[in-house]
Amino acid sequence: MPVSQRGMAPRMDDVMRLCCEISAHDQIKVAVKNSTKGAMVAGGTAFAGGLLGGPVGIAVGGVVGSLLGSWLTSGQFRPLPQILMELPPTQQQKLYDDVVAVLGNLDWMDAAQLISLVMGNTTLQQQVTAALLNYIKKELSAEVRYQY
Repeated sequence: MPVSQRGMAPRMDDVMRLCCEISAHDQIKVAVKNSTKGAMVAGGTAFAGGLLGGPVGIAVGGVVGSLLGSWLTSGQFRPLPQILMELPPTQQQKLYDDVVAVLGNLDWMDAAQLISLVMGNTTLQQQVTAALLNYIKKELSAEVRYQY
């Protein structure tokens, strides 16, 4: 059945599965919200160190704060497919819109065919990955890390 006859829900499911496949393939992990906390701790201790110890205090506070901030956010990275599947419908719709804009008028029958078409075209795969990462950084204010 052509895509236009299948309706919106199956198309969104196909695109979400594509995003999960790409993020699993690239082993992308994401930290949502807690990355800001770590940065605030690092900056705050550098500031406090500067107030207490001048220039040397800034350096010491920066190092201590960076270590503390890193410790606070360690283990907070989760696989991106897990995060994508937990997105509320409004955020899934926004991601869907962003990815469909990249796909243009590409026609597919089901998720398997969509994944095959995109993964078989390096340029299209890179464009979808870029749209996905842009969405994650912009909409979720998340920090992205690749596992190699």
